[in-house]
Amino acid sequence: MTEALPSSVTELAQALVRIPSVNPDGEPGTGKTGEADCAVYVARFLETAGATAVLEEVLPGRPNVIGRFPSQPLAGGGKKPVVLFGPHTDTVGVGGMTIDPFGGEVRDGKLWGRGACDTKGPMAAMLWALWELREEIPNLPVEVHFAGFMSEESSQYGSRHFAKHHGQDYAFAFIAEPTSLQTVFKHKGSLWADIETFGVAVHGSRPELGENAILKMARLIKLLDGDFRQQLKDASGQDEWLGQSTISLGMIQGGSRPNITADHCCLTVDIRYTPGVARLGGPMLLLEEFVKQHDATAVVNPRGREAASPCLDTSAEDPFVQALVRHGATLTGAPWFCDAAYLAEVGVPAVAVGPGSIAQAHTKDEWIDLTELERGAKFWMDYLRGL
Repeated sequence: MTEALPSSVTELAQALVRIPSVNPDGEPGTGKTGEADCAVYVARFLETAGATAVLEEVLPGRPNVIGRFPSQPLAGGGKKPVVLFGPHTDTVGVGGMTIDPFGGEVRDGKLWGRGACDTKGPMAAMLWALWELREEIPNLPVEVHFAGFMSEESSQYGSRHFAKHHGQDYAFAFIAEPTSLQTVFKHKGSLWADIETFGVAVHGSRPELGENAILKMARLIKLLDGDFRQQLKDASGQDEWLGQSTISLGMIQGGSRPNITADHCCLTVDIRYTPGVARLGGPMLLLEEFVKQHDATAVVNPRGREAASPCLDTSAEDPFVQALVRHGATLTGAPWFCDAAYLAEVGVPAVAVGPGSIAQAHTKDEWIDLTELERGAKFWMDYLRGL
């Protein structure tokens, strides 16, 4: 690295927070968007730690950063399993923050700034452990790789791209998220879908001559909030770790003028579903069948190309998971979703683990406790040595 090497996990996390890498989608709240600068910094750090590093562009100017550490052959021959450490390099927007989002200030035993918790702090814990173990990594019983994924906060382009092009190389993936150093081995999937109803437009003074799409949607809304909500619960059952599948009716728009009977109405729903629903064909199938039963002319479509996110359902019996538990990272589930699911979708068992609390993610005064950073780095050092 041309700049001074951080002397602690806290200094490394500070350096990462001070590099703006805001996801440009939505409302970033700043003109300093994109992950390229953060990816370059991480690549240099990985190279200093002994890895070969490459930037792999996913979208223009927005790369994944991939590091591969050297590995000595096993004494008895054979191929070592390859494991992946995978945080994300982007952050959510900074609009409305009450602190300097890129200040990286340390006070009151905490590191403050956008990404401190989600996930530059957890990323620093991983990177610092790899730095501290740089002499030992080649002789571990696993080959160690690192990937910093772009765009986790919107559409997960980075992990999707990585899984498609490199997923076949890996035996296991550790995804960095602020989980209070618990092992998230299951999380819900998500589906955003638009439901459209159609009518016949006529003058508002003679509504009986037309057909009102808003009224048709109103009937569907009552059924979705009642019968379909129950159907989701019945279909998935009570998942031990995730609870029940849910539906939220998030947005609605219909009609064009007060004096015209509405000939179109659109409702957007957000379904968070458990592996039980996935095994029955997924929420889109259940939703389409339900809507068609009650309105044959209605249409259901995913909301945009990246509307669906899969569940995570990694086996608790996987040896890498069991090793996490032995080191104190107890099992848990999560209602949110993350990059781990896209690795798992192509056959790579994956979990989310990292220091910090999800309660601080995306907040207006984001922070992570310094003791959590140190605990996270030590956890990964102990885990790798324990293999």
